[in-house]
Amino acid sequence: MPKMIVSIDGVVIKEVQLTKDRTTLGRRPYNDIVIDNLAVSGEHAVMQMSGADVFLEDLNSTNGTYVNGKAIKKQQLQNGDTVEIGKYKIKFAHDGAPESYEKTMVINSGAVVQSPEAAAAPVGNAAIKVMSGAAAGREVPLVKVVTTIGKPGVAVAAITRRPHGYVVALVEGTAKPTVNGSAIGTEAINLRHGDLIELAGTQMQFIQQ
Repeated sequence: MPKMIVSIDGVVIKEVQLTKDRTTLGRRPYNDIVIDNLAVSGEHAVMQMSGADVFLEDLNSTNGTYVNGKAIKKQQLQNGDTVEIGKYKIKFAHDGAPESYEKTMVINSGAVVQSPEAAAAPVGNAAIKVMSGAAAGREVPLVKVVTTIGKPGVAVAAITRRPHGYVVALVEGTAKPTVNGSAIGTEAINLRHGDLIELAGTQMQFIQQ
C-alpha cells in the first residue's frame, strides 16, 4: 500500500497510508494530511489513486509543490520520490517498503504516545515515564528511531534517537511543550536523564540508562 512519510530537518513526524482514491494535504484541519505551518496553504495539494498509480496535483497553492526539486502542477509519483512543501519533505513509498513505524497507544485522556509492535525487540536504552494523569507511573520504552507524544490538534512533539543521544522538537500545535519549564519549538534540543517534559497537560520524565 502506498504511503507518504512526512519529515522536517531530517526528523520523521508522521506517516500516512494512502487508502482512499483522493487524499488531501494542507494546513486546514479537515485535510487527510494536516501540516500546521504557514508555508502550507489551507488546501495545498491532493493525491489521487488510479489503480496502482498515484498522481500528485498542486491546488494553486501559494508557495507551490515540488517533486525532486522541480515545481509541478500534476505528476505521477514513483517509489522514492520526494515531495517538498516549504521546509517539509514528504517521501513517497510504494509496496515493498518495510513497516518501520509503530501503532498508537493511548496513555492518558487524549494524550498519545507511539508504542512498538508486540513482536519488536527493544533496542533503546531510554524511556518516557508518565508523571501525571491516569497513566502516572507508566514507562514507555523509546525503542524506535522516532517516538511521537502529545495530543493531536493541541500539541505533538517528536523524540528522535540520534548517534549522540536523544532530542525533542515540536511537530505541530499552538500549545508549546516545555522541557524543565522552558518552551521548545521546531528546533530539536538535546534531552538529558531526568529532564521533565510537559505537553498537552501531561507531565513526563525522560529516563536514560
